[in-house]
Amino acid sequence: MERKGKPKTPRYLAVGRIISPHGIRGEVEVDVHTDFPQRFQPGARFLVGERKSEMTVESVRPYRKRLLIKFREIPDRTRADVWRGAWIHIPVEEAWPLEEDEYYEYQILGLDVWSDEGEYLGQVDHIIYTGANDVYVIRGPEGEILLPAIKDVILDVDLEKGRMTVHLLPGLVETTRRS
Repeated sequence: MERKGKPKTPRYLAVGRIISPHGIRGEVEVDVHTDFPQRFQPGARFLVGERKSEMTVESVRPYRKRLLIKFREIPDRTRADVWRGAWIHIPVEEAWPLEEDEYYEYQILGLDVWSDEGEYLGQVDHIIYTGANDVYVIRGPEGEILLPAIKDVILDVDLEKGRMTVHLLPGLVETTRRS
């Protein structure tokens, strides 16, 4: 009952989102959505908003748990306000390489999930970020299963086949299956 779970590679990856203007000189408060916040440095270029407008970082500084970024293309607060809520992207080809057994979200979403006993469980629907470890939400014929993304559970990820093999710890499915 394989469902061709091989995820499609997107053209762009979101690495941040503009939350609001900050001050009067065009700085914007950015919520970072990448494990590599150092990519936001002066001279770095990004594609911003639905139209993917190219913007270059002029300056960046930490602010609370976010970053304050001044883009060359945003001269003042009025222009900054236009970008409120806009996503900041990079072309997928510019994604930084990950360590072994690490994956970008787009690579995991949509994978077919099979138990190590050969039972089809469903597809990865979305990911819950808990801080300690990610939790993969699997939607399948029996409902929803929550699987912690830990080595004892996730045995293999085969991106070419679009397949994830997992070991169901005792009691895991019974306690997490939801209709």
